[in-house]
Amino acid sequence: MTAPDFSPSAERNKQPILEVLQTLLPQKGHALEIASGTGQHVVWFARHLPQWSWQPTDAHRGALYNIEAHIDASELGNIHAPLQLDVLKSPWPVGSSEVNLVLCINMLHIAPWASCAALMQGCAKHLAPDGQLVTYGPYFEDGLVPTESNIAFHQSLLAHDPSWGIRKREDVEKEALEAGLRIRSRHAMPSNNLLLVFGRTADNLHS
Repeated sequence: MTAPDFSPSAERNKQPILEVLQTLLPQKGHALEIASGTGQHVVWFARHLPQWSWQPTDAHRGALYNIEAHIDASELGNIHAPLQLDVLKSPWPVGSSEVNLVLCINMLHIAPWASCAALMQGCAKHLAPDGQLVTYGPYFEDGLVPTESNIAFHQSLLAHDPSWGIRKREDVEKEALEAGLRIRSRHAMPSNNLLLVFGRTADNLHS
C-alpha cells in the first residue's frame, strides 16, 4: 500500500494550533474540519482532545485516501470516515446535527474568494448556538506592514492561480458578519500566521 502524503507544514503547526484550541473549547463536542488535507491535523487533535468527535472532509477525492490512511494508522475511535465536501456546493453533506466547532486550516488562500462567503454561510447553518468557527493561515491586515515572506507567498499563489492569494483579515470578517458570524478573537501564530475565532452574532442565535 502506498504511504499517505505527509505535510511538513502541518507537522510544524499542529501543536501551536492545538494549544489555542485547548484554551477555546469545552471538554467535549463535535468538530467538523473543512479541507482536512493529509489528515495529520485531525489525527493530532483527536488524540489530544479525546472526548471530541471529529469529522474530516476535503473537496478533493484524492485527499480522502490520505486522510483515511492517517486515521487508520492512528487507531483512534473518535474520528469519522472522511467526507467529500466542497464549501461552494450546498447543502454540505454533514446531516442536520449541529456542530460545536468548524475548523478550517490553510484553505482560504488556496481557494477562490467565493469560498470564503460559502464557508461563512455554511457555518451559519451548521454551527450550534455556542459553536465556533476557527480559521488558520496567513492574512494581510489594515495598518500592518506585511512581511516580505507573506508578500512573496502571495505573489507565488497568484502566479499559480489568479483566484488564489492571501486574504485581508478585514475582508474575511466582513463576509463572516454578512453571514451572521462575528470575530471573537485573533491569535498571532508562528510563521506569520493568524488563528481567527468566529461565533454567531446575537441576532443569529437559534431559538
